[in-house]
Amino acid sequence: MARVLIVDDDELICEMLSFMVEDMGHSASSATTLKTGFDKASSDNFDVIFLDIKMPDGNGLDLLPKIRELPQHPEVIIITGRGDPDGAELAIKNGAWDYIQKSSSTKEMLLPFVRALQYREEKNARKPPTALKLNGVIGKSPTMNVCLNLLAQAAHSEVNVLLTGETGTGKEVFARAVHENSMRAENNFVVVDCTALPETLVESVLFGHEKGAFTGADRAQVGLVKHAHGGTLFLDEIGELPLGVQKAFLRVLQEHRFRPVGAEREVESNFRLIAATNRDLDRMVEEGTFRSDLLFRVRTLTIELPPLSARKEDIKELAMYHMARVCERYQIGTKGFSPEVFDALMAYEWPGNVRELVNAIERAISDAYQEPTLFPKHLPLDLRVKIARSSVEKEAHRPADGAAPLGTLAEYRQEMERRYLQDLMLRTNGKIREACRVSGLSRSRLYVLLKEHNLSGSS
Repeated sequence: MARVLIVDDDELICEMLSFMVEDMGHSASSATTLKTGFDKASSDNFDVIFLDIKMPDGNGLDLLPKIRELPQHPEVIIITGRGDPDGAELAIKNGAWDYIQKSSSTKEMLLPFVRALQYREEKNARKPPTALKLNGVIGKSPTMNVCLNLLAQAAHSEVNVLLTGETGTGKEVFARAVHENSMRAENNFVVVDCTALPETLVESVLFGHEKGAFTGADRAQVGLVKHAHGGTLFLDEIGELPLGVQKAFLRVLQEHRFRPVGAEREVESNFRLIAATNRDLDRMVEEGTFRSDLLFRVRTLTIELPPLSARKEDIKELAMYHMARVCERYQIGTKGFSPEVFDALMAYEWPGNVRELVNAIERAISDAYQEPTLFPKHLPLDLRVKIARSSVEKEAHRPADGAAPLGTLAEYRQEMERRYLQDLMLRTNGKIREACRVSGLSRSRLYVLLKEHNLSGSS
């Protein structure tokens, strides 16, 4: 018997769905607000949740990420009185099982429910997954857990993987983790930095060449693609791959055969591709600087790594891990952290992401080489200056004594957020892609915020 929760402010809908669920021999519970619904979902184990979007205390889509974080991971079927393409896209991207309009018949609502239960039953019958090797992949925040689940999917398959995210978020570390947990772990992990490929020798570096193939080719050379035979080929910053080479590489990706420069015969390379980029490849396709057919090939499974500012709860664990690693390399004893160091690390926005944090920890350890404890004064000077300036600027924006009250902090944040979004959409002419680039927000998060503030944009 499955346990089902119905979150909808329409009592007739709750009764109709409850009757449908109970008629099939399952138990049903209902809630008419998001708060009550989430409280019930958090305190009990449900298999499926029917979730309405327009609720008295907010948007049901905002509850999806929180439901995904619950230990039991119930399947969520979104139900709405009025369909919205953006809402449907956001729901599916946030893990919803299906997106159904209430105008659908009971029969049409029944099929997704039956399929969700079937999927859940089969999933629970699987053998428990083996523990992943996570060398260097640090973090247990909700956003990182989503990435780790995708990492497990990638590791247990042979699909091509595209890692996206800002510079310094750890894309190569993730790529290595996929490789080390895959069936190819015993073979080569070959890194190709597309930004460092010499323009005139790209094909030679990738595919190799025969002796005498061009001026200076005094001996034959095996290309990086061949070195990856049986293992994994990691194309870092694939967006920098020259357009002419993209066509040649597309064929290699399809056939796993290629001809080295100057060779008469083709050679084979059975590699698995993982690519990474900090660029908007969809936009590059529109601009004609990246091939659409290659993009379809490389992003069979996409993992979007979050910026460090979106997972600050991982900072302490990251700092301690990299402190121990650096101290081991320096062959010195591990150091303690004063609480103020963590306060400082949490106050900083980390535009350089994990890479910048690692650099800051290493510089702090270098400065405190003979000392057992790290204090804020050991942190890089430029970082401390930025934290100090930010603190003073925030203080300067506080109202003076006797000033008109601003309302609650939540109300103030909402107003500032609304003003920012209005200005953002005005400056980007309502273009979603451009707004995502400027703000650093993901498309799904931007859609949620725009809907919260009744703003709109275009793709």
